[in-house]
Amino acid sequence: MGVRLVHNLTHPSDLVVDLAVGPQLARAVIAAHRRSHLHAPRQVGWGREAATLIVTGWPVDGTASPVEFFLRCRASLVPGGCVVVLLPHGDVVLPVDVVIAARRAGLAYLQHIVAADRPPRRGQRAQLDIHTDVLILTRSATQTGGADG
Repeated sequence: MGVRLVHNLTHPSDLVVDLAVGPQLARAVIAAHRRSHLHAPRQVGWGREAATLIVTGWPVDGTASPVEFFLRCRASLVPGGCVVVLLPHGDVVLPVDVVIAARRAGLAYLQHIVAADRPPRRGQRAQLDIHTDVLILTRSATQTGGADG
C-alpha cells in the first residue's frame, strides 16, 4: 500500500512526510527515490518546504484536537498535496469523524481505500481479513479553508 501511495501521489522531486508507525512507508519512499522527513506526529510543522504527501496513523497523539492537527497538515502541504490517514478497521463512524475534522481544517475528501491482507481468489468464497482503512484527503488548489471552505 505504501508503494502505491508514494508512486501514485508524488513525483520524484516531491517531499513526503512520514508520521506513520513502522518502516513500510519509509521503505516505499526509498524504493521510489523520493525525499522524506520522518517525524513524530506531535512535531507537526516540518520546516519551510511544503510536502506533497503526509502519511499519518490515527489517532494522533500530542495535538490539541484533530482539527488543529489537520490545520497544521494543510499549512505544510503544497496545493493539490494529500494527507493520508491510516485508520484501524472496525469503527464505522471513525472515517466520518476524521473527514469532518479535515473538512473543518480546509482539506477535502479524495478517496477511501479498504486494505486487505490477501487478494480474493477466483472461484473461492472467503472473507478477507481487512486490516486498515486508508483515507486520502487533499488540499485543493482553489479551496480557502475553514469551516465554510
